Amino acid sequence: MSGAQRLNWVSRPATALRGDVVVPGDKSVSHRSMMLSGIAEGTSYIRGFLEGEDTRATAAVLAQLGVAIEAPSAGERIVHGVGLHGLRASNQPLDCGNAGTGMRLLAGLLAGQAFDSTLIGDESLSKRPMRRVTDPLAKMGAQIDTQDGLPPLQVRGGRKLHGIRYELPVASAQVKSALLLAGLYAESSTEVIEPHPTRDYTERMLQAFGWPIEFSPGYAKLEGGHRLRATDIVVPADFSSSAFFLVAASILPGSTLRLPAVGLNPRRTGLLEALRLMGADISIENQSKSGGEAVGDLIVRHAPLHGIELPEALVPDMIDEFPALFVAAAVAKGRTVIRGAAELRVKESDRIATMAAGLRALGVRIEETPDGAIIDGGIINGGTVDSHGDHRIAMSFAVAGLVARDAITIGDCANVATSFPGFLELANSCGFSLG
Repeated sequence: MSGAQRLNWVSRPATALRGDVVVPGDKSVSHRSMMLSGIAEGTSYIRGFLEGEDTRATAAVLAQLGVAIEAPSAGERIVHGVGLHGLRASNQPLDCGNAGTGMRLLAGLLAGQAFDSTLIGDESLSKRPMRRVTDPLAKMGAQIDTQDGLPPLQVRGGRKLHGIRYELPVASAQVKSALLLAGLYAESSTEVIEPHPTRDYTERMLQAFGWPIEFSPGYAKLEGGHRLRATDIVVPADFSSSAFFLVAASILPGSTLRLPAVGLNPRRTGLLEALRLMGADISIENQSKSGGEAVGDLIVRHAPLHGIELPEALVPDMIDEFPALFVAAAVAKGRTVIRGAAELRVKESDRIATMAAGLRALGVRIEETPDGAIIDGGIINGGTVDSHGDHRIAMSFAVAGLVARDAITIGDCANVATSFPGFLELANSCGFSLG
């Protein structure tokens, strides 16, 4: 990204956070709702759709493939499904932008089509590994050509897919979902076994769209040859977006925030358990179900945090929330040890290295390890950090600025719009001093 395009933020120390914080819709659910609505039979109504660049990119790809999509208002989509075999070839590459979820899931969906497709992405996405998806899809009979394991992806159509039993070497909801989407088009059954359970959004949503599927934590199985029936979806508030406010209110004295209607899928809320182990005061009210997903209001109050050895069992359920956890650990009393999180090195940035460099620049004692970090909590100084274009890194350092001794300047924040449009305004509305 050139200097002219770089967006920098300054986060200043604040007094206390108060009020209700309504975060945008869940990104993972938004991606999947758009894809399944697109290949369902009939018209689906989606409310709470995330108006972020990643999810809009997925919607634009579906539109390119012949799906009619209406957007009557912000967060609302009407999707006129074309059925399992109704997608049409595009004579242009399909641009996934910065969306790794979009590209990996679309690879599975497009592997079963009769036509060729090319999936491309931005500079950041073009450096992210895709063999973890393309290799198992090849075992199903798909042909997807990569550039040394990296995008663009050339998906060859007209391939006859067959179901497989696949044991994931590394737990990944994206890989699991790609295989299940390909499995819709495969002969016989597709079975996915995970070393640790990951988010089951795809399984729950396939069930909501009427596709027979068997699933339990760490396991999913379906057979090809059925139909998806249009349904209405209410996308819950995104837990990953809520994470920044959970940490912010926990570490800033005098704070109390309510976050309404947050998605509480048990495979997503590892950070909630981690913060509670550190001493956080977070309660849940008004619990209910929406489209098969648990939803509830989160109430978080300031509480002194202490360091912990993070249980590795929580890692797959909080993989996107680690940048925020690093900030909580930097403030907590004592030492926090994180292990088993090597996947952080292949996210939008190397999140272990980027967070370690940033916290070190702010005076925090942190030691990188191959699959995590050792963080000694204490004082965060002011200073300058670089988010390297990673939206979650940028928002995490915005949280750190609340309790720093002086202002923190955060470089390269433009990509926050990919996952959390309006973050700046929402943060400032509850007490941040960010601009």
